[in-house]
Amino acid sequence: MSASGRSAVRARAPALDVAVVGGGMAGAAAALALARAGFAVALLEARQPSAWDAQDEWDLRVVSLAPSSMALFSELGIWTSIRTARCSCFGHMQVWDAQNGATLRFDAAASGRAELGCIVENRLVQSVLWAALPAAGVRVCCPARVERLHPGAGQIALELADGSEVVSRLVVAADGSASPLRQLAGIGTGGRDYAQRAIVAHVATERGHQATAWQRFLPGGPLALLPLADGRSSIVWSLPEDEARRVLALDDPDFMDALGAASDFRLGRVTATTPRAAFSLRLSLAKTYQAPRMVLLGDAAHAVHPLAGQGVNLGLRDVAELRDCLLAARQAGRDLGAAHVLRRYARRRRSADTLDAFGFDTLARVYGWTAPPLVAARGMGMHVIERLAPLKRRISGHAAGI
Repeated sequence: MSASGRSAVRARAPALDVAVVGGGMAGAAAALALARAGFAVALLEARQPSAWDAQDEWDLRVVSLAPSSMALFSELGIWTSIRTARCSCFGHMQVWDAQNGATLRFDAAASGRAELGCIVENRLVQSVLWAALPAAGVRVCCPARVERLHPGAGQIALELADGSEVVSRLVVAADGSASPLRQLAGIGTGGRDYAQRAIVAHVATERGHQATAWQRFLPGGPLALLPLADGRSSIVWSLPEDEARRVLALDDPDFMDALGAASDFRLGRVTATTPRAAFSLRLSLAKTYQAPRMVLLGDAAHAVHPLAGQGVNLGLRDVAELRDCLLAARQAGRDLGAAHVLRRYARRRRSADTLDAFGFDTLARVYGWTAPPLVAARGMGMHVIERLAPLKRRISGHAAGI
């Protein structure tokens, strides 16, 4: 588009209130939440997501949705579709330390809740979200790749790879941990590489999962066994890079033996496994969640260690906070993209996400201790927490998003 054409576009008030870039779980949820709140919204995504089918094998990428995330999906009118499709809710969690034997047990009923969380496939959630977008009035642009940002007075223009433009009052960058929009806005990140990879697979075991999430902390990293609706467990096994490569190279029988031993045979022997996949682990936190007429959300803003299973829940809490901030701004007659409006969202969510991200990082460091005195101290700490019901309820409530 020529410079004169672009000026003409910008001379008019934008038809859109918000342009969300990135159609993953957090981005699609943001687009749907804002549209349901009465904003004019467009969703821009570079690639059409894969469709979910009940006849397909379970997606290896699963998430543990906290009660706060389930509540948001209920508000958006999609939770019933997710829950009745293929979803496994759990009411118990057991965490134990391989080096000292200390155990923590969490029970939903003790906290007055029906469940601690639900395990669901990424692709299922994304598919249900995308199916709800048109009826909510979201303008879906796919494929669409943003190449440049042009913030101006009262609006911001997104220049796309095909030469067209999308103009709105506000842009939400929800385009993943590598976030091209974050880079275009010149926002840096801090954090550290864990030098670990998380191996994922779905496995069958001699004993059922008992609607329980199991997590064992090993010297090399945590191993989680998450309950699936078909009776199997989804594993997330964090290992140092060299060890992860070795485990990935094992044949299935040797892998199942190694996994059984790593899980302390808590569910008996591992009897079957799907193919494995792995992803690298890194702590990343954006220096700021705000740029001129733009905010960051989800993985574009933060990436955390999976040991607490909270990554997607933090992103969905970003969604709820942004919606509430924009609703308050509209009610007060303020410009949705004004710096002082976005500052409220950016400060609140970056503060909360920073506390959680570094809390998870601290847990990863503490459970990496191998010196006997430190291992003993860690065990004593776990015993104290196990015996203090109010503290356990507080920990459980925080994880639930309460």
